[in-house]
Amino acid sequence: MSTPFNQTLAHRQPPPATRPPRPAPAPQTLTEPTLEGPWPTGLVASAAWLALAALTYFWPNQQVGFSDWAFTTEFAIAAATAAMLILTIALSGTRAGPIRARLRPAGQWLIAAPLLLAAWETATAKLGLLPPPFFAPPQSLIEVFTEDWSRLGLSTAHSARLLATGFALGAATGFITGVWIGWSRIAGYWVHPVLRFLGPVPASALLPLAFFFAPSSYAAAVFLIALATFFPLAVLTWSGVASVNKAYYDVARTVGASEWFLVLRVAIPAALPQVFVGLFMGLGASFSTLVTAEMMGVKAGLGWYLQWAQGWAAYANMYAALLVMAVLCSGLITLLFTVRDRVLSWQKGTVKW
Repeated sequence: MSTPFNQTLAHRQPPPATRPPRPAPAPQTLTEPTLEGPWPTGLVASAAWLALAALTYFWPNQQVGFSDWAFTTEFAIAAATAAMLILTIALSGTRAGPIRARLRPAGQWLIAAPLLLAAWETATAKLGLLPPPFFAPPQSLIEVFTEDWSRLGLSTAHSARLLATGFALGAATGFITGVWIGWSRIAGYWVHPVLRFLGPVPASALLPLAFFFAPSSYAAAVFLIALATFFPLAVLTWSGVASVNKAYYDVARTVGASEWFLVLRVAIPAALPQVFVGLFMGLGASFSTLVTAEMMGVKAGLGWYLQWAQGWAAYANMYAALLVMAVLCSGLITLLFTVRDRVLSWQKGTVKW
């Protein structure tokens, strides 16, 4: 028979201990890939590169006209070397940890690249389906980089200097203009309509005027590249500054912030994601303007090299210059991504690509 005292004691007893809930297992797609044992994708990629080397070396080239493709053996050796390196990494397990971890996301491309090169080699050097010299095989690029590296390297240096000068001037001017329009109502009233009216005009359309008024072709090219960078950066910087939450300014004013503090420490940091989008857009526009300007008036650079190669029917040199352009532009975009990740580390995830 239970008394009220016993019922009170029973009521004061601690509740039975309950086990903490087990964490849900991570989805399969979020688990870290294991680095132990052979890497199957790497083994397949190594076999593909080895097949490319065998195809290049043992299948004789098709003689079409006076075309005699040099550096065929060197191209086969390079493919075999790539196959051996990938095979070593695929079989090394955890000993090649950082390298293997970086190569894993590109595993499918390591298989696709030799297949594309094999198709290119077969259609040009082996079967002659694509007429030379308009379509050169992959080993012709090795010949260009070996025998004409000085002229190609000098042209790349000229293009890099011209692009850096024009892009820096356009980026600085566009950033200051964008901040000014976004912050000042007077600038927004007078400058913004002009920017919207003249900004969309392509910089290459002003090529005749630039070469007529500029003191030299180099100065005209710098002006056009700066103009191509200026418009997207100014518009996106203005948009970023104008869209900053007004509550940020109110909070800063309550602690006595000055106008310069609001611009430098509140408006510009909050607008940086939009600024970097403008930089990416300006870099692409400036690169296309660079090639156009070099082909039309500048006496050096990759655009000039392209036109020179086309004039002498040296299409292998033209393909080599296009490859250098792709590498240069891709490298600059990668560098800009790195700078953005460092500058916006406190806003990680705000800008998505």
